[in-house]
Amino acid sequence: MKQINLYSDGSSLGNPGPGGWGTILEYKGKEKELSGGQDNTTNNQMELKGVIEGLKALKEPCNVHVISDSSYVVKAINEWLVGWVRNNWRNASKKPVKNVELWQEYLEVSKPHNVTATWVKGHDGHEHNERCDILARTFAENLKKEKNNE
Repeated sequence: MKQINLYSDGSSLGNPGPGGWGTILEYKGKEKELSGGQDNTTNNQMELKGVIEGLKALKEPCNVHVISDSSYVVKAINEWLVGWVRNNWRNASKKPVKNVELWQEYLEVSKPHNVTATWVKGHDGHEHNERCDILARTFAENLKKEKNNE
C-alpha cells in the first residue's frame, strides 16, 4: 500500500461563521493541495472536513498518516471513535457527540485505508501545517467577502 501523508487544517471566522479547510496530500515528495469550505460552520467541522476531503481524493487503499493541529480530530481518530460508535454516538460522559454526520462520513471514506493521526502544534513553523492554515483561512476569508458583497 502507498504511504500518504495527509496534512490538514481548518478555519472559521466567527465560529460559527464562514469557514475553510486546507489539505496537502504528500506521496514520495510530490504534493497536491486541496481546499474548500462552507458559509456557516465551526472550526472543528472544518478541521474534520479537511481530513475527509483528503481521504476522498485518494484513488486506492493507502496507509494514511494524518498530521493536524486539531487535538479534537487527532484524539477522535486515535482514541474516541470506537467508543463513540459503540455508545451510539455518546461520549464517555454519555453526552451526545457533536458533528456526528461528519464523523459518519469520515468512517465511510476511511474504510479502505489504514489511518493514523499525529498532532502538531499550530502556528509553530511546521511548513505543511502553516500552508494548510493559509489555504483554509484564505477560503474562509473569500467566503466572507462574497457574503459581504451580496
